Amino acid sequence: MEKKGENYKDGTILQHPIFLVIVLVVGFFMVDPLEVGPVGGLQFRPVKHDIAPYKKVMESWPRDNRSRLGAGKLEFVDQVFGPESLEFDNLGRGPYAGLADGRIVRWMGEDIGWETFAIVTSNWSEKLCAIGADSTTAKQWKNEKWCGRPLGLRFNKESGDLYIADAYFGLLVVGPDGGVATPLATHVEGKPILFANDLDIHNNGSIFFTDTSKKYNRVLMKYWVEGPNSGTVEVAAHLPGFPDNVRINDKGQFWVAIDCCRTPAQEILTYNPWMRSLYFRLPVRMSILARIMGMRMYTVISLFNDKGEVLEVLEDREGVVMKLVSEVKQVQGKLWIGTVAHNHIATLPYP
Repeated sequence: MEKKGENYKDGTILQHPIFLVIVLVVGFFMVDPLEVGPVGGLQFRPVKHDIAPYKKVMESWPRDNRSRLGAGKLEFVDQVFGPESLEFDNLGRGPYAGLADGRIVRWMGEDIGWETFAIVTSNWSEKLCAIGADSTTAKQWKNEKWCGRPLGLRFNKESGDLYIADAYFGLLVVGPDGGVATPLATHVEGKPILFANDLDIHNNGSIFFTDTSKKYNRVLMKYWVEGPNSGTVEVAAHLPGFPDNVRINDKGQFWVAIDCCRTPAQEILTYNPWMRSLYFRLPVRMSILARIMGMRMYTVISLFNDKGEVLEVLEDREGVVMKLVSEVKQVQGKLWIGTVAHNHIATLPYP
């Protein structure tokens, strides 16, 4: 007579149908053959993050109890599509914006409106790329590698040239009159630029640009170009959420666009890469995964001095203005706020 529990000892439990189903479900999550998860199709190898603990950051972070950013104004609704980066030229014209359909456009005033200023590739065609408000949806993603996706814009204040960081075509430049941009760099030290994201121009003419990593976490860092610390990197600030572009104002201060906010549940994923790998391979939309973590996306923009000290915090806790901000540009008494995922630009008088 078989004793109770013997089937566990001889390994037959491994042949149980329920166990097989569990294995298949876990395997499906890990492989994600339909590539519907956030990292579907990518070689995603998370590492343990070395960032300040959630409690330490959130307890000391200033809050905007008046939610002042909620008083912002949405402009050019359904006229610009995913305006990630915003710029103004030497003559004060603009804004210029890099769009999800591959164009860099320029605002020419109420009489003319928006005009196409530049494109990043001669492959660009209106039939393939110009799909209007659908540019910020999955319908455009399959065309981006042909049309381009300009993410970072900076003018050279002396020459008037516009430098562009494009997610597919690397670093490019176009003259003051616009047109088809000229490639400057597609590789660094023999390795391809996979995801050019943003850039800046030093006073000495050097161009610094970011290539969004698939390995390292997103922390607001400071790289010393000159002085006794030249060539070193240090943490500039600990943030309550996920930073995108950083823009300097006329006073040498820095505006940071932040998608808010970190949650206690995220802390588990932060320090456990294997759990984060499984989590992001779930065949579930990112918006649903975010809810599981208790995230309620809303906008925070912060102003820092060169020491990383917080000077100003503006929030839109209800997500009225934007839920996914990408950049803050301070120009002539107004903040211009870009977004990678929505079809408008937000503005706010400041100060």
